[in-house]
Amino acid sequence: METGEDFGPWLARQLKLARMTQTQLADAADVTRAAVSAWITGRATPRAETIERVAQALGTDLATVHTRTTDTQAGLPVTWYHRPGYHDGGRDGGNAAAFAFDADVQVLARETCQNSLDERLTENGRPVRVRYTLHELTGEALDAFRKAILWDDLHPHYQAVSQSASHQKVGRVVDAGVRDMFERGRLVLLRVDDYNASGLTGDDYDDGKFAAVVRRQLESLKSGRGAGGSYGLGKATLWATSALGMVLIHSTLSVPHEGRTERRLIGRLELPWRSVDGRAYAGPAWLGRPDPDTQGADVARSWWADEKTVESLHLTRDSDEPGTSFLIVGAHDVASLDQSTPDAAGDDEGGGDDDGTRDVRAMHRRLVEALGRDFWAAMTGGGSRLPLLETSVRTLRNGEVVVEEEKVDPTVTQPSRTRALRAFYDGTTVDRLTEAGQVALRNVPLRLPLLGGRPGTHGIHQAVLLVTDAEDADGTSNEVHSLRGNRMTIKKARVGDLPLGVTAFQAVLLAGHAAGESVPFAEEAEEFLRAAEPPEHDRWGQTEELTLRWSHAAHRRISRLTTEVNTAVKDLVVARPKRSGRQESPKLRKALTVPRKTAPRRGSAPVLPELDGLDASIGEYGEWQITAEVKLPRADELPAMTPVVLLDVRSGSRPKLDWAELVAVDGCEVEDGVLRFTPRARRAVFRGVTDVAGHPVRTALTRLVLELRAGNGSEA
Repeated sequence: METGEDFGPWLARQLKLARMTQTQLADAADVTRAAVSAWITGRATPRAETIERVAQALGTDLATVHTRTTDTQAGLPVTWYHRPGYHDGGRDGGNAAAFAFDADVQVLARETCQNSLDERLTENGRPVRVRYTLHELTGEALDAFRKAILWDDLHPHYQAVSQSASHQKVGRVVDAGVRDMFERGRLVLLRVDDYNASGLTGDDYDDGKFAAVVRRQLESLKSGRGAGGSYGLGKATLWATSALGMVLIHSTLSVPHEGRTERRLIGRLELPWRSVDGRAYAGPAWLGRPDPDTQGADVARSWWADEKTVESLHLTRDSDEPGTSFLIVGAHDVASLDQSTPDAAGDDEGGGDDDGTRDVRAMHRRLVEALGRDFWAAMTGGGSRLPLLETSVRTLRNGEVVVEEEKVDPTVTQPSRTRALRAFYDGTTVDRLTEAGQVALRNVPLRLPLLGGRPGTHGIHQAVLLVTDAEDADGTSNEVHSLRGNRMTIKKARVGDLPLGVTAFQAVLLAGHAAGESVPFAEEAEEFLRAAEPPEHDRWGQTEELTLRWSHAAHRRISRLTTEVNTAVKDLVVARPKRSGRQESPKLRKALTVPRKTAPRRGSAPVLPELDGLDASIGEYGEWQITAEVKLPRADELPAMTPVVLLDVRSGSRPKLDWAELVAVDGCEVEDGVLRFTPRARRAVFRGVTDVAGHPVRTALTRLVLELRAGNGSEA
């Protein structure tokens, strides 16, 4: 028979839950007060006939006392605890952390999979397994689930939020979620299970993983090598994806808590401030067992549930392997709604699926796409390197399969990049591409700055660049995917200004621990690049942490890395000329010929490079994205030039913007924000992205001016 917690600690907690003293138990079980004390301290255990009387006194069955894998149901039943309103009258319109992300299952997949990678148990060498289950409930199944989550107790709170929905964004989302559940008679659950992970270990309130996820905001306890998260924001995507603001949690622990590891449950609800029956509530609420150690036993804590309760909450796990299950109640995905037409859903003609089932089919497809796009490298192994991750997606309706479980295969979603990474692991790379299917390797230096803004270089980390031919299934070609220790794709960037005739390729940049555990300065590169990532972990550039720990110019080291990468890629994919002079064929040369201009007369003033073309657009984060072409005069030596970006104004001086990224594309190099041109080149191209944090007004309301200034930029 399965046994859980030691008898003494378990009995002490049951007495607290039942609000029963040791003396009262002694009287009910017909034993002495000293005997009960000896049980609790572990100095003795009751005999079989005594255990039966203890079970009767606690109002539970004999098996519960024998196994001690769950708490008794005596006293203090599981309920919702709503945080009281602030005494100073303050009000919150919702959890601000959730506003950092959209209600998008692809964003959810990226953040949750990254968190699972960070919590992987490394001792056994096995990957962390993450499974996403979409489950649509209707009819009796929906009614049973609402009963399990104590919907009648929650309904007044949702009504209060709906009444104030016009004043709050969160309120409008929640109101729409409640109406969708009742008007369409359906509710979508999205469960994220991970296995071979640490689980939510630690106390309910003290420092630990459980409290960091369930109790606190903007707290990240990740310190492992190559950890992806660092802001404590990723968990907010769980609640952002719920139209009802509700997430239920079931964790199997890798380290026992209260002598237990299995079926630790709790729920958290994120609502805005509300008033119910004349009482103000601050926002969040927790589903749990009232804590007898708190004043009035009014605060809910996690509880050790029985299997029946776990099943009723749709939280049953496949095995006792450590990890956590997050159940998002009322999952919604705005992007899936646009794809849920019959054609997009892939329904057979006359299949009869309603709009709801098409919604979950679209969500299923988008989850698979996101996992294959962002985590292909983590799911790839070779040589002595094992995969770090396995992922799958399945879709159910009232317990019946709608879409079979689909295991994400990186060789299908990213065949070229997977081939490149495996070649690196297997040691089969080449120095230069000469045949189809080969993988070329180059080392690219990342010059790490000194901490505290001190001048100089701490060390040079040799990142690994892999280049191979592209395949149709890869998606966009001529891209570089950059990643570090946890092998999640961080940055995707196209290599532009390639000459005609270049064979389509894919490139992978491995930095930090991804380049190899023994590569010099891998740990320092990991730390530096992690600090250069925003909360979305989708690029490397200027961040506040980078500025505070290194300097305001530290991001230039990343720009220089990008320049080195682009140069190396071009060297690998552009065919070398067999003779000097022009490289084009006579036919192509004739098509590209333009009249030559007469060389300008030499004057006393030096001839300077000048801007000859500009392409600018506004990025999704409000940044200016600029590609500029520079015409270079004929000269043995050309002066260095600094590109300066300004905002056009009607009067007064033009405000200067900072570069978040400045990289050379062709005919030049970028060093500390200064362009240095390639000898004998006639044209140069560079790209830049402005630092949106320094924009004085919204970008869409501005006009851009780009100047090329001699030297360090002090003169135009």
